[in-house]
Amino acid sequence: MHKTAKEPNDLEKFFVERANASDLEGIVALYEPNAMVAHGDGEVAIGLNQIRKFFVKLLANRPQLDPSIQAAALCSGDLALTSSRLRNGDITAEVARRQPDGSWLWVVDQFALGNER
Repeated sequence: MHKTAKEPNDLEKFFVERANASDLEGIVALYEPNAMVAHGDGEVAIGLNQIRKFFVKLLANRPQLDPSIQAAALCSGDLALTSSRLRNGDITAEVARRQPDGSWLWVVDQFALGNER
């Protein structure tokens, strides 16, 4: 069983840990069932099946990601905007939603395809 995000910024930390462990299902578990991930070239993965397919390709080369510099989450009720700056200067942006059990999951993810997440 995977740890759940108690705070919105836990999601990015868990993402890096799980990507470095090639934990595909652990990454997919960070997203709501109908979430969307924009992953470059105008492509968007919608829903867990498409998100899983995207991350299968990403994890194929067994990347080792460095932790990013996270901005403070901007929260409004059950929604939060999270963002991170990668070492290469790219910036990610995500919308997370508080779940009924109090944990957080990503709903929208503007994924940066740099060398590090």
